[in-house]
Amino acid sequence: MRPGIIRLDLWVRNQLPFVLTFALLLVALVPSRVPGFTAVVPMLPMMGVFYWAIYRPDLLPPLAAFALGLLFDLAAGTPLGVEALVFLLVQGITASQRRFFVTNTFVVAWWGFSMIAAGATLLEWLLSAMLLAHAPDDGSAIFRYLLTVSLYPLVGWVLARVQVLLLKAA
Repeated sequence: MRPGIIRLDLWVRNQLPFVLTFALLLVALVPSRVPGFTAVVPMLPMMGVFYWAIYRPDLLPPLAAFALGLLFDLAAGTPLGVEALVFLLVQGITASQRRFFVTNTFVVAWWGFSMIAAGATLLEWLLSAMLLAHAPDDGSAIFRYLLTVSLYPLVGWVLARVQVLLLKAA
């Protein structure tokens, strides 16, 4: 292969974590006909931020996590900066504990995700309450958290398959 094509292939592969997390963001924003479902949609893009902060933090740096959060805020209509801050904190905290997560089993990573998601849910709720001047529904935040934690193994498995298949050579 020619060097230009190889560089292009590497560049495209290196954009994959951002693109996949952006795709999770779009899936989370798909309108549903189920009443009240938008309040409990799982935090899919946060799953991507968490996963890539462990396994390929070089390909989804803090600036990318912040940009994804800002895009989510703009598209979802949440107070501007809430998800951006949450994604940035998730990326930073997870990346700082990367060595611990990489050397342990998936169950430990899942437990870590459940702890970080709990903090992220609480922070989202508190920031939204302050910025909107009224408290969002507690029940929907708890259900959203539980749904997010229960879906992480499936999303993590898909992201791991993509990483093995497409990022192996990168």
